[in-house]
Amino acid sequence: MTTTTTDLPGGAFRIADLTFSRIGFGAMQLPGTGVFGPPKDHDAAIAVLRTAVESGVRHIDTADFYGPHVSNELIREALAPYPDDLVIVTKVGSRRDDRKRWIPSREPEDLQAQVRENLQTLGVDVLDVVNVRMGGEHSPVAGSIAPQVEAVAELQQQGLIRHVGVSTVDAQQIAEARTITPIVTVQNFYNLAHRQDDDLIASLREEGIAYVPYFPLGGFSPLQSDVLDAVASRLGVTPMQVAQAWLLQRSPNLLLIPGTSSVAHLRENLAAADVELPADAIAELDAIAG
Repeated sequence: MTTTTTDLPGGAFRIADLTFSRIGFGAMQLPGTGVFGPPKDHDAAIAVLRTAVESGVRHIDTADFYGPHVSNELIREALAPYPDDLVIVTKVGSRRDDRKRWIPSREPEDLQAQVRENLQTLGVDVLDVVNVRMGGEHSPVAGSIAPQVEAVAELQQQGLIRHVGVSTVDAQQIAEARTITPIVTVQNFYNLAHRQDDDLIASLREEGIAYVPYFPLGGFSPLQSDVLDAVASRLGVTPMQVAQAWLLQRSPNLLLIPGTSSVAHLRENLAAADVELPADAIAELDAIAG
């Protein structure tokens, strides 16, 4: 694995045969309210996806349970046939009911069914990366994840998946998963204010494994937001751009997947790659979690 700076947004992170743009695109905000049903503006959703790829994004994060099916179907409509260098990462481990609730669904046979559903809705014969979603809403839950990883690895051996990742897991679970199959991505809850994975990020960097924070901008108290706002005001950028720039400078194996349904907001997110945080700003931001 090597990391380099390229014309991809935020530079590139390479692992195995994959090259990720460090600023990717998260498709969670494309469906309707509550990540359920069709988008409010179908054409705008298509435009966001196409603009992202035209702007150099080569990492799209999605799941068939976004909608359900909506995000994947929009991605297929907007981008198929897919560019050869586009990495689409999907995840399994949840379903939606008719009351819009998120229902954990992690029995091995259902995980395999979800993989096949992702193949169908994305319109591909093989998925680039499948993340096995475990844990609670934001935190890992201790215990073996071997049956779930083994179920997905079985389909990897059948040629339906290129690479496997894990989500909402702890270091012990990652180590267990790596005894079953190589792990290329870890997707956990992490941001300026929630830095419980600092040591994990460092160890994954040494192993050449990507770390993808989800909900990277959530969870700030008003006081913490004041700190973020002050740094952003001083630098003449938005608080969101500062928070993303902090993540990019935190470690080269951090990959961002900010989501939006607006082209203007997309361009703002991508511009975070151009924000260089000075040492004093980083010190102020680091203190938020203290």
